[in-house]
Formats: sequence, structure tokens, C-alpha cells
Amino acid sequence: MESTPVTNLDEHLLSVLTKLEECRAALLTSRSPETAELVSVAILELRMKLNGIEDAELKALCEEMVIRAEEEPERPPRELRSAHGQRRRPLLRLVK
Repeated sequence: MESTPVTNLDEHLLSVLTKLEECRAALLTSRSPETAELVSVAILELRMKLNGIEDAELKALCEEMVIRAEEEPERPPRELRSAHGQRRRPLLRLVK
């Protein structure tokens, strides 16, 4: 059975995704968190493409999360806290 071009493209993108995740891990290990976060943005973009998620859907999700966060101003999510437990500013802001 022959693969379709879409399947080959998806397989190629999955391979790229794996490499990007390896790069991100190496950057974190070498204490380059800012660069690792930039690679994370590329990973997010690639995952969105692979899963057919549009920019508008991501924007809607972000808006819903902001609304919920404003309703429950408890402790910030784990990923928004530094290693010392202090709140850090979000690195990305979705702007349309």
C-alpha cells in the first residue's frame, strides 16, 4: 500500500517535531531557557498544524483561560511561576 503525500508530510513533520523537542531539552539542560522557549513556540506551531488547530481556535482558548484566571485569582499556574515560586510574566501574548 502506497503512502499518500499528506501521510508522508505528516510523518516528516512528526520527525521534525521530535527533533525540535530534543533541541528544547538540550537547551534547557545547557541553561538556555529563553532559547528553549523560542523553540517551544515552533513546537506549538507545528503541533497546531498537525492537529488542524486554527489561530482563531487558539485565540478563543487563550481568551477563555484569561477569563477563568480572572474569576479565580488564586495561585498562578505552575508554568507561570519561577523555580523560586515567584510569579513571572507570560512570555507570549496573543494579539490579533
